[in-house]
Amino acid sequence: MPSPDSVPESALSSPRSKITPERAQELYTAVLELLRESGYESLTMEGVASRTRCGKSTLYRQWGSKPELVVAALHGTRRMRLPKIDTGTLAGDLLEAARAIGEASGSDTPLMHALSHAALQSPELLCALREALILPEVAAIDAMVRRGQERGEIAADLPAADFVAAQLLGVLRARPLLEGRYADAAYLTRFVERAILPGLGLTAGAPES
Repeated sequence: MPSPDSVPESALSSPRSKITPERAQELYTAVLELLRESGYESLTMEGVASRTRCGKSTLYRQWGSKPELVVAALHGTRRMRLPKIDTGTLAGDLLEAARAIGEASGSDTPLMHALSHAALQSPELLCALREALILPEVAAIDAMVRRGQERGEIAADLPAADFVAAQLLGVLRARPLLEGRYADAAYLTRFVERAILPGLGLTAGAPES
């Protein structure tokens, strides 16, 4: 008996239908919503079709399988929040990053948890998860640190500088497991002020002009 997410033979032999970018975004959003609500194992093509009023055969023609659809949804909804941050100081950048990341923790953290187990068994899914949710923020935080080094705020060879992204993003994933609560903007702001900035020899106060 075929599994609910096996590809129908007719879908394999049919040409891919045309889906507009706007419609694709609607589908991607629904996929991520269902993942947050029920997890990866419970996600089905039937469920996505029902949520979006889209034919199941259309989904199979366009994406082929559940893993392919999830990978497409992760890539298609990738956000670039942090690269826009540039307050002029490293402390200011990190505090603003903490607020931006914390404001999205209520949606990002459930998605990470929903996909973590499945991603460890699927290199393609793991790659998509890292590229969509993790690597852009790591790169942005690393860029903030480099700007701080170039401005002379911290030494170029300061050992703690190598671990700023790991600290900030790591506690985002860890707090729900340790305390049963998301690492929201207020929590991450305190974490930056009390754990990250002291390690860099910085304070949260803005420099005098």
